[in-house]
Order: sequence, then structure tokens, then C-alpha cells
Amino acid sequence: MLLLAKAALGIGGTLVLAGAYTFHEGVVRVDVDEYRDGGSHVHFWVPAAAVPMAMHLTPKRNMMHGAEHAREFLPVARAIVREMKKYPDAEFVEVTDATQHVRVRTHDGKLQIDVDAPGEKVHVLCPLSTIDDVTRQLEANAPAA
Repeated sequence: MLLLAKAALGIGGTLVLAGAYTFHEGVVRVDVDEYRDGGSHVHFWVPAAAVPMAMHLTPKRNMMHGAEHAREFLPVARAIVREMKKYPDAEFVEVTDATQHVRVRTHDGKLQIDVDAPGEKVHVLCPLSTIDDVTRQLEANAPAA
């Protein structure tokens, strides 16, 4: 019985440490709600650390293809992320009219995009470090110009 308890403690401790490592960078969160008949309700949460790891497992030809399409935007994206990191809590865009509200900001080192429009709501939250990792990996896989 003591051996079983030690094994359970070891497995439980390993799971806790693996969970803590996986979630240490935060979560990429995408929430989309359409308020109409047949509308979609998508709530997608992924550990931010999983995104760069998944990119390492992506076949090289697919990474090169994606990098080729994004090549002209990658330097701009890297510069924007680098500058956003200097302002961990800042409001960049806020547009409000009679029926819609759009806000783009950084909050606790994460890019937050909120759109509230008639019949739909979209909320995106992504750590800036994850965006930086993705742009670095795409640049590393971009074919020579």
C-alpha cells in the first residue's frame, strides 16, 4: 500500500509540474459568439507554450510556405511586438460608435483585442512573448530572398 501511495504521489507531482510549465507563459484565448439563429459559439483556449512547440513539429515545407507568405510583414510584426513589450498596459485603439465597440490594447504583457458589434462578440488574448516566438520561427524558416 505504501508503494502505491508513493507512485501516486510521484505521478501527481509530475502532472502538477508539467501543468505549471505548460501554463507558465499564459494562455492564448479566442472567444467568438454570434447571436443569431445558427450562430457559432467558439471558445478556444490553448497554453501559450504549446504554440512554439507545435511549430517545431510542423513539417519544414509547411513552415517555409507560411514564412514565404508572411515574409514582407515579419519585420513589421517583430518591431511592433518589440515596442508593445515596452508598454505592458497600454490602450492603442478604442473606437466606439452607436452600435459597435473595438479596443486593441496590451494588458499584463498580452495583446488583447475586443470587438463588440451587433449580433457578435470577438475577444482575443495572446501573450506578446508567444507572438514574438512565432515571428522569430517564421523568419528563421523564410526562404532567402
